[in-house]
Amino acid sequence: MAAEIVSRARCFGGEQRVLRHRSAETGTEMRFAAYLPPQALDGAKVPVVWFLAGLTCTEENFTVKAGAQRVAAELGLLLVAPDTSPRGEDVPDDPEKAYDFGLGAGFYVDATQQPWATHYRMRSYIERELPALIGTELPADLEQQGIMGHSMGGHGALTIALRNPGRYASVSAFAPICSPLRCPWGEKALSGYLGPDRAAWRAYDATALIEDGARVPDILVDQGTADSFLAAQLKPELLQEACRKAGIPLTLRRQEGYDHSYFFIASFVEDHLRWHAARLARA
Repeated sequence: MAAEIVSRARCFGGEQRVLRHRSAETGTEMRFAAYLPPQALDGAKVPVVWFLAGLTCTEENFTVKAGAQRVAAELGLLLVAPDTSPRGEDVPDDPEKAYDFGLGAGFYVDATQQPWATHYRMRSYIERELPALIGTELPADLEQQGIMGHSMGGHGALTIALRNPGRYASVSAFAPICSPLRCPWGEKALSGYLGPDRAAWRAYDATALIEDGARVPDILVDQGTADSFLAAQLKPELLQEACRKAGIPLTLRRQEGYDHSYFFIASFVEDHLRWHAARLARA
Protein backbone atom coordinates (compact mmCIF):
# COMPACT_ATOMS: atom_id res chain seq x y z
CA MET A 1 0.00 0.00 0.00
CA ALA A 2 1.22 3.48 -0.84
CA ALA A 3 2.34 5.75 1.96
CA GLU A 4 0.00 8.50 3.15
CA ILE A 5 1.42 11.82 4.31
CA VAL A 6 0.36 12.53 7.90
CA SER A 7 2.15 15.86 8.20
CA ARG A 8 4.62 18.01 6.29
CA ALA A 9 6.55 21.16 7.14
CA ARG A 10 9.18 23.24 5.38
CA CYS A 11 12.56 22.96 7.08
CA PHE A 12 15.93 24.41 5.96
CA GLY A 13 14.70 24.62 2.38
CA GLY A 14 13.56 21.01 2.38
CA GLU A 15 10.53 19.31 3.84
CA GLN A 16 10.00 17.22 6.97
CA ARG A 17 7.29 14.63 6.51
CA VAL A 18 5.66 11.97 8.65
CA LEU A 19 4.07 9.16 6.67
CA ARG A 20 2.04 6.04 7.41
CA HIS A 21 1.24 2.87 5.52
CA ARG A 22 -0.13 -0.61 6.04
CA SER A 23 2.74 -3.02 6.56
CA ALA A 24 2.56 -6.54 5.18
CA GLU A 25 5.45 -7.60 7.44
CA THR A 26 4.01 -6.43 10.77
CA GLY A 27 0.34 -6.66 9.83
CA THR A 28 -0.19 -3.19 11.30
CA GLU A 29 -0.20 0.43 10.30
CA MET A 30 3.35 1.78 10.55
CA ARG A 31 4.60 5.36 10.68
CA PHE A 32 7.96 6.75 9.65
CA ALA A 33 9.54 10.18 9.31
CA ALA A 34 11.37 11.35 6.20
CA TYR A 35 13.31 14.57 5.72
CA LEU A 36 13.59 15.53 2.05
CA PRO A 37 16.46 17.97 1.44
CA PRO A 38 16.09 20.85 -1.04
CA GLN A 39 17.82 18.83 -3.76
CA ALA A 40 15.07 16.18 -3.53
CA LEU A 41 12.33 18.79 -3.81
CA ASP A 42 14.06 20.03 -6.96
CA GLY A 43 13.64 16.60 -8.54
CA ALA A 44 16.95 14.86 -7.81
CA LYS A 45 17.23 11.37 -6.34
CA VAL A 46 19.39 11.68 -3.25
CA PRO A 47 21.29 9.34 -0.92
CA VAL A 48 19.42 7.87 2.04
CA VAL A 49 20.62 7.77 5.64
CA TRP A 50 18.53 5.66 8.01
CA PHE A 51 18.25 6.44 11.72
CA LEU A 52 17.04 3.64 14.00
CA ALA A 53 15.87 4.84 17.39
CA GLY A 54 16.15 3.22 20.81
CA LEU A 55 13.91 1.83 23.52
CA THR A 56 10.56 3.60 24.08
CA CYS A 57 11.05 5.81 21.01
CA THR A 58 8.93 6.40 17.93
CA GLU A 59 9.77 8.03 14.60
CA GLU A 60 9.37 11.38 16.35
CA ASN A 61 12.32 11.38 18.77
CA PHE A 62 15.15 11.75 16.27
CA THR A 63 13.06 13.97 14.01
CA VAL A 64 12.23 16.50 16.73
CA LYS A 65 15.23 16.33 19.08
CA ALA A 66 18.40 15.60 17.08
CA GLY A 67 18.54 18.77 14.97
CA ALA A 68 19.78 16.82 11.94
CA GLN A 69 17.80 18.58 9.19
CA ARG A 70 20.11 21.59 8.76
CA VAL A 71 23.13 19.44 7.96
CA ALA A 72 21.09 16.98 5.87
CA ALA A 73 19.87 19.93 3.78
CA GLU A 74 23.44 21.10 3.18
CA LEU A 75 24.67 17.60 2.31
CA GLY A 76 21.65 16.56 0.25
CA LEU A 77 20.71 13.55 2.39
CA LEU A 78 17.27 12.02 2.74
CA LEU A 79 16.81 11.02 6.39
CA VAL A 80 14.45 8.14 7.18
CA ALA A 81 13.46 7.45 10.81
CA PRO A 82 11.15 4.44 11.28
CA ASP A 83 9.18 3.51 14.38
CA THR A 84 10.76 1.00 16.78
CA SER A 85 8.00 -1.62 16.88
CA PRO A 86 4.57 -2.50 15.53
CA ARG A 87 1.68 -0.87 17.38
CA GLY A 88 -2.07 -1.31 17.65
CA GLU A 89 -4.81 -2.93 19.72
CA ASP A 90 -3.94 -6.44 18.51
CA VAL A 91 -0.19 -6.09 19.07
CA PRO A 92 1.00 -7.80 22.28
CA ASP A 93 2.99 -5.87 24.85
CA ASP A 94 5.10 -6.91 27.80
CA PRO A 95 2.66 -8.25 30.42
CA GLU A 96 4.26 -6.05 33.07
CA LYS A 97 4.39 -3.01 30.74
CA ALA A 98 8.16 -2.90 31.00
CA TYR A 99 9.92 -0.37 28.76
CA ASP A 100 12.51 -2.82 27.44
CA PHE A 101 10.26 -5.42 25.78
CA GLY A 102 7.17 -5.28 23.58
CA LEU A 103 5.80 -1.97 22.34
CA GLY A 104 8.60 0.47 21.56
CA ALA A 105 11.18 -2.30 21.96
CA GLY A 106 11.16 -4.35 18.77
CA PHE A 107 14.98 -4.79 18.83
CA TYR A 108 14.96 -4.97 15.00
CA VAL A 109 14.43 -8.74 15.03
CA ASP A 110 12.01 -11.11 13.33
CA ALA A 111 10.43 -12.85 16.31
CA THR A 112 9.92 -16.60 16.13
CA GLN A 113 8.08 -17.13 19.44
CA GLN A 114 4.37 -16.58 20.01
CA PRO A 115 2.63 -14.29 20.61
CA TRP A 116 5.36 -12.04 19.20
CA ALA A 117 6.01 -13.75 15.86
CA THR A 118 2.85 -12.49 14.16
CA HIS A 119 3.64 -8.78 14.36
CA TYR A 120 7.22 -8.31 15.60
CA ARG A 121 9.01 -8.52 12.25
CA MET A 122 11.10 -5.37 12.42
CA ARG A 123 14.13 -6.95 10.73
CA SER A 124 12.20 -7.72 7.55
CA TYR A 125 10.37 -4.41 7.77
CA ILE A 126 13.59 -2.38 7.89
CA GLU A 127 15.68 -4.57 5.59
CA ARG A 128 13.09 -5.19 2.87
CA GLU A 129 9.65 -3.64 3.08
CA LEU A 130 10.37 -0.04 4.02
CA PRO A 131 13.27 0.41 1.54
CA ALA A 132 11.06 -0.87 -1.26
CA LEU A 133 8.35 1.58 -0.22
CA ILE A 134 10.57 4.65 -0.04
CA GLY A 135 12.17 3.65 -3.33
CA THR A 136 8.81 4.07 -5.03
CA GLU A 137 7.29 6.83 -2.88
CA LEU A 138 10.24 9.18 -2.29
CA PRO A 139 13.16 10.55 -4.37
CA ALA A 140 15.55 8.06 -2.78
CA ASP A 141 18.69 6.71 -4.44
CA LEU A 142 18.82 3.21 -2.96
CA GLU A 143 22.22 2.64 -4.55
CA GLN A 144 23.56 5.08 -1.94
CA GLN A 145 22.53 4.21 1.60
CA GLY A 146 23.98 4.74 5.05
CA ILE A 147 22.57 3.61 8.38
CA MET A 148 22.95 4.78 11.97
CA GLY A 149 21.11 4.46 15.25
CA HIS A 150 21.03 5.02 18.99
CA SER A 151 21.15 2.43 21.80
CA MET A 152 18.77 -0.37 20.71
CA GLY A 153 18.79 1.35 17.33
CA GLY A 154 22.57 1.40 17.31
CA HIS A 155 22.39 -2.37 17.78
CA GLY A 156 19.94 -2.45 14.88
CA ALA A 157 22.10 -0.32 12.59
CA LEU A 158 25.23 -2.35 13.24
CA THR A 159 23.59 -5.75 12.81
CA ILE A 160 21.63 -4.76 9.70
CA ALA A 161 24.77 -3.37 8.05
CA LEU A 162 26.78 -6.47 8.98
CA ARG A 163 24.09 -8.83 7.65
CA ASN A 164 23.79 -6.95 4.35
CA PRO A 165 27.34 -6.47 3.04
CA GLY A 166 27.59 -3.99 0.22
CA ARG A 167 24.16 -2.42 0.77
CA TYR A 168 25.29 0.38 3.08
CA ALA A 169 28.25 2.57 2.23
CA SER A 170 28.46 3.71 5.84
CA VAL A 171 27.38 2.71 9.35
CA SER A 172 27.59 4.56 12.65
CA ALA A 173 26.02 4.45 16.09
CA PHE A 174 25.43 6.46 19.24
CA ALA A 175 25.82 4.43 22.44
CA PRO A 176 24.88 1.12 20.79
CA ILE A 177 24.04 -2.11 22.58
CA CYS A 178 27.17 -3.84 21.30
CA SER A 179 26.47 -7.40 22.41
CA PRO A 180 22.86 -8.28 23.29
CA LEU A 181 23.99 -11.81 24.13
CA ARG A 182 25.90 -10.37 27.06
CA CYS A 183 23.64 -7.75 28.62
CA PRO A 184 20.32 -7.79 30.49
CA TRP A 185 18.38 -5.85 27.84
CA GLY A 186 19.49 -8.21 25.13
CA GLU A 187 19.03 -11.42 27.07
CA LYS A 188 15.46 -10.45 27.95
CA ALA A 189 14.55 -9.38 24.42
CA LEU A 190 16.24 -12.15 22.47
CA SER A 191 15.02 -14.94 24.74
CA GLY A 192 11.49 -13.55 24.54
CA TYR A 193 11.39 -12.99 20.81
CA LEU A 194 13.59 -15.89 19.66
CA GLY A 195 13.44 -18.51 22.40
CA PRO A 196 16.20 -20.13 24.47
CA ASP A 197 18.56 -21.23 21.65
CA ARG A 198 21.39 -18.72 22.02
CA ALA A 199 22.87 -19.79 18.68
CA ALA A 200 19.87 -18.16 17.00
CA TRP A 201 20.62 -14.92 18.81
CA ARG A 202 23.98 -14.46 17.09
CA ALA A 203 22.37 -12.99 13.97
CA TYR A 204 21.25 -10.09 16.18
CA ASP A 205 24.52 -9.37 17.96
CA ALA A 206 27.08 -7.12 16.23
CA THR A 207 30.00 -8.55 18.16
CA ALA A 208 28.95 -12.13 17.39
CA LEU A 209 28.36 -11.34 13.71
CA ILE A 210 31.89 -9.97 13.43
CA GLU A 211 33.26 -13.02 15.25
CA ASP A 212 31.37 -15.19 12.76
CA GLY A 213 32.88 -13.45 9.75
CA ALA A 214 30.61 -10.50 8.89
CA ARG A 215 32.43 -7.37 7.73
CA VAL A 216 31.83 -3.70 6.95
CA PRO A 217 34.46 -1.24 5.68
CA ASP A 218 34.54 0.85 8.87
CA ILE A 219 32.40 1.96 11.81
CA LEU A 220 31.96 5.19 13.77
CA VAL A 221 30.69 4.96 17.37
CA ASP A 222 30.22 7.77 19.86
CA GLN A 223 29.79 6.80 23.51
CA GLY A 224 29.25 9.15 26.43
CA THR A 225 31.35 8.46 29.50
CA ALA A 226 28.52 9.58 31.84
CA ASP A 227 26.02 7.18 30.25
CA SER A 228 24.28 5.31 33.08
CA PHE A 229 23.85 2.24 30.84
CA LEU A 230 27.48 2.05 29.75
CA ALA A 231 28.87 -0.71 31.97
CA ALA A 232 25.88 -3.02 32.29
CA GLN A 233 24.14 -2.74 28.92
CA LEU A 234 26.29 -1.16 26.17
CA LYS A 235 29.81 -2.60 26.55
CA PRO A 236 31.64 -0.92 23.65
CA GLU A 237 34.84 -2.68 24.66
CA LEU A 238 33.38 -5.93 23.30
CA LEU A 239 32.79 -4.36 19.88
CA GLN A 240 36.23 -2.78 20.02
CA GLU A 241 37.92 -6.12 20.63
CA ALA A 242 35.90 -7.90 17.93
CA CYS A 243 36.79 -5.19 15.39
CA ARG A 244 40.46 -5.33 16.40
CA LYS A 245 40.62 -9.07 15.82
CA ALA A 246 38.71 -8.81 12.53
CA GLY A 247 40.70 -5.87 11.19
CA ILE A 248 37.64 -3.62 10.90
CA PRO A 249 38.57 0.05 11.37
CA LEU A 250 36.52 1.28 14.33
CA THR A 251 36.48 4.93 15.35
CA LEU A 252 35.26 4.73 18.96
CA ARG A 253 35.01 8.18 20.50
CA ARG A 254 34.45 8.31 24.25
CA GLN A 255 32.81 11.65 24.83
CA GLU A 256 33.64 12.94 28.30
CA GLY A 257 30.65 13.83 30.47
CA TYR A 258 27.91 12.97 27.95
CA ASP A 259 24.97 10.78 28.90
CA HIS A 260 22.49 8.60 26.95
CA SER A 261 20.07 11.36 25.97
CA TYR A 262 19.26 13.20 22.75
CA PHE A 263 21.36 16.09 24.04
CA PHE A 264 24.29 13.74 23.39
CA ILE A 265 22.99 12.82 19.92
CA ALA A 266 22.34 16.47 18.99
CA SER A 267 25.91 17.33 19.97
CA PHE A 268 27.49 14.90 17.50
CA VAL A 269 24.89 14.21 14.82
CA GLU A 270 26.60 16.63 12.43
CA ASP A 271 29.82 14.61 12.69
CA HIS A 272 27.90 11.44 11.88
CA LEU A 273 26.09 12.91 8.89
CA ARG A 274 29.37 14.22 7.47
CA TRP A 275 30.91 10.76 8.03
CA HIS A 276 28.09 9.22 6.03
CA ALA A 277 28.16 11.84 3.29
CA ALA A 278 31.89 11.36 2.73
CA ARG A 279 31.46 7.61 2.27
CA LEU A 280 28.33 7.94 0.16
CA ALA A 281 30.21 10.27 -2.16
CA ARG A 282 32.76 7.50 -2.78
CA ALA A 283 30.14 4.76 -3.25
